[in-house]
Amino acid sequence: MRIGFDHDRYTAMQSENIRKRIDAFGGKLYLELGGKLFDDNHASRVLPGFRPDSKVSMLLNLKEQAELVIAISADDIEKSKVRGDSGITYDAEVLRLIDAFRGIGLYVGSVVLTRWRGQHTAELFRQRLEKLGVRTFRHFPIEGYPYEVEKIVSDDGFGQDEYIETTRPLVLVTAPGPGSGKMAVCLSQLYQEHKRGIKAGYAKFETFPIWNLPLNHPVNMAYEAATADLDDVNMIDPYHLDAYGVTTVNYNRDVEIFPVLNAVFERIYGSSPYKSPTDMGVNTIASAIVDDEVCRDAACQEIIRRYYAARCSMVQGRTEQREIDTLQRIMQKMGLTGEMRPVIAAARQRAEETEAPALAMELPDGRIVTGKTSNLLGPSAALILNALKALGGIDKEEKLMSPMVIEPIQSLKCDYLGNHNPRLHSDEVLVALSICAAASETAALAMRQLPKLAGCEAHSTVILPSVDSNIFKRLHVNITCDAKYQTHKLFHK
Repeated sequence: MRIGFDHDRYTAMQSENIRKRIDAFGGKLYLELGGKLFDDNHASRVLPGFRPDSKVSMLLNLKEQAELVIAISADDIEKSKVRGDSGITYDAEVLRLIDAFRGIGLYVGSVVLTRWRGQHTAELFRQRLEKLGVRTFRHFPIEGYPYEVEKIVSDDGFGQDEYIETTRPLVLVTAPGPGSGKMAVCLSQLYQEHKRGIKAGYAKFETFPIWNLPLNHPVNMAYEAATADLDDVNMIDPYHLDAYGVTTVNYNRDVEIFPVLNAVFERIYGSSPYKSPTDMGVNTIASAIVDDEVCRDAACQEIIRRYYAARCSMVQGRTEQREIDTLQRIMQKMGLTGEMRPVIAAARQRAEETEAPALAMELPDGRIVTGKTSNLLGPSAALILNALKALGGIDKEEKLMSPMVIEPIQSLKCDYLGNHNPRLHSDEVLVALSICAAASETAALAMRQLPKLAGCEAHSTVILPSVDSNIFKRLHVNITCDAKYQTHKLFHK
């Protein structure tokens, strides 16, 4: 795998810039954290060399001064919105984040439920948090937001929100996903703090879009693809261009909200410390790109993956046509096609040869292996075994698993658990392989290859069962699927 990003350089530079921004505001700072703190897999995919937990490693240096506020939209709770990378709902992600933050010593002060209109499921979640000892606050929709500034910055606007009680000078505002209302929470708090005679500042720690890369750079376009469901659009920051004569990149929601931020600061301090949305951000990520070509290629692959994922979501009833239309527009703009993802053609060819679902995977050295459907194995399980054999230098005809291990698993499935198909899924194969590894050095050799699958590209000719999809996610394999099921049934697990 080629590396295009210097993690250590980024960590050092970003930490220093955050410290400078904190020093610029005396007393209290609300720092909006864009994207994910933990498991930022999007960044690690488009910037090979970026570590998913790099943001956390920087913030740990400030843990004694910092507390976290997690924002989640009540609308997202009500519709059970799911994170595409982890497969869990946003409300479950909030609980996971709290556990993760506490596990590394960061203090979680509270959860704020934004766009609150008394939604039933959201109210149940609020009650659950309170019973778990997590303080909750509610922020309400404001008619005319974000354009009617006079109303927004008033007691009828931000003034109606519940004041989030914080105890530390650095308040980190994060969320389980985009569109959760983090910036509105920060601005509301600035207004509320002012009413209580407390001086507070605001800054934004956002990874994408990267302000000092070209507007149509693949890394920035990959961010636009990742937020296609939110109708986010990258754009030139007109305020920065007007103030400094310098072209920088931002996105529409930050540009739209900037007059509100200015109005808040002007009402509190008499003037604003920022002249543009770009000024608000603290982002040195472009300076850590050491191989632009590698990052461009990785970002193009991410755009293609997002397009195929959206098409599958459409078939599953999880997205709308407009998201696919947006991704098609990005694909056309960047000149991208499925042919640029070699595993797609390889999987489809194998499926045509066998007249059954098939998968293909590109290994770190560029070799492509495939997996077919058989009486014993599903195609996902076959692919994983074939990939492990190739990585371990094991003959492809070698049997890694003993029938004495496989047969009891098949019996358990069909005789006791009510399954009709004895074929093994990927999780069952990995369990069988681990058992065989205790007595077989060859199986043990294959097991040791599992970490090498991380970052590999793969494609399936059908939408995978959730059990196989989850295994690929846990192995950090970048999997895409054709937008069709293996059968014409209406219900699919």
